[in-house]
Amino acid sequence: MGRKEKIIVGLDIGSSKVTTLIAVPRATGLDPIGIGVADSKGLKKGVVVNIEAAVESIKKSVSEAEAMAKCDAEQVYVGLSGSHIRSCNSQGAVPVAARSREITSDDVRRVIENARAIPLTPDREIIHILPQEFTVDEQTGIADPLGMVGTRLEVNVHIVTSSTTAAQNIVTAVNRSGLLVGDTVLEQMAAGESVLSEDEKELGVVLVDIGGGKSNVAIYHHGAVRHTVVVPVGGEHFTNDIAVGLRTSIPEAERLKREQGSATACASDQDHVFEIMGMGARQPRAIAHTVLSDILQPRAEEIIHFVRNEIRSAGYERQAGSGVVFVGGGAMLKGFTDLAESILDLPVRIGISNGFAEGKNSHVSALQGPEFATVTGLVLYGDRRRKTHDFHEGSGSWSKRLLARLKLFN
Repeated sequence: MGRKEKIIVGLDIGSSKVTTLIAVPRATGLDPIGIGVADSKGLKKGVVVNIEAAVESIKKSVSEAEAMAKCDAEQVYVGLSGSHIRSCNSQGAVPVAARSREITSDDVRRVIENARAIPLTPDREIIHILPQEFTVDEQTGIADPLGMVGTRLEVNVHIVTSSTTAAQNIVTAVNRSGLLVGDTVLEQMAAGESVLSEDEKELGVVLVDIGGGKSNVAIYHHGAVRHTVVVPVGGEHFTNDIAVGLRTSIPEAERLKREQGSATACASDQDHVFEIMGMGARQPRAIAHTVLSDILQPRAEEIIHFVRNEIRSAGYERQAGSGVVFVGGGAMLKGFTDLAESILDLPVRIGISNGFAEGKNSHVSALQGPEFATVTGLVLYGDRRRKTHDFHEGSGSWSKRLLARLKLFN
């Protein structure tokens, strides 16, 4: 195709849909020029179960974005999630090597390597090492120790691991689609890149991404990731509950969820009645709106209670000063945020994507919806990585580039 500009491509391979976003870096920010959305086939809860079907879904999504952008995608940043994701916090400590006791990038590399020495089975691999803070001698809370003077360097890190085969199957599906994987990024961290401010991360915030087959949670405090987890309940469970409860098809249940669904019943719904299609040759029938709410509310409460339990178990119930930010298609259910606020007793909002160039591009407003938080975050991450690479390329050592890579999410 004709466009010759440098492009950044994000690929969100979800359980319900595959989304591709192509953007061009501008002086005023990223300019989205192509969006592609396709039904997701061959994946279940973030894991590939049919690689050929997954490849076709990826191709369809990417082709749609390429046609809109009038360019060809080559390298993509891919979101990674699923029940195989695990995380933990770790610590490392090393003596400062230089006689002058000035901390160098090599000291930082060594202390990170020390912290990453956690027991792993052969079927698992580390996908992220996220520094939380450094300590020089007894001085704590240091974000960047380079150039400081001390005798002992310590670090606290958050480590995210994945199943080697699950991650490789995602990469293989992308490669078979004719694309190269620039990097894999944990989905909730990508979404956080898009919708969270630095002030929120500093004060303390919980990000919840309600996808199709699962929900992703990330807790930030003092500007760093403190806890991540994947919860095995998502928006598809709402749809399945409707299909079973009202004895209707999955497509009809999905329509009802989007058009009539509500996480709570209110007084105005008491007399509201709507029509649903029956299974097979059965005639359409009328259903009271409160019946649908009674089906959806228990599932919504289940997701919110999962989130509350994770906040409590991580010890951040009193440190989430900025509250909870929900993204993902499941967060769009009417009344969900009000229900979450009443259960969590924290401020709650729907995340809106930021970081794109201001102007008349109609794609920007469309991408601000919570269902696009992950893919927009992947593109923003790719842009930050491009800038970091350009800054360090040629003159920086490997250890300096490692430090820059580790700081991408901090």
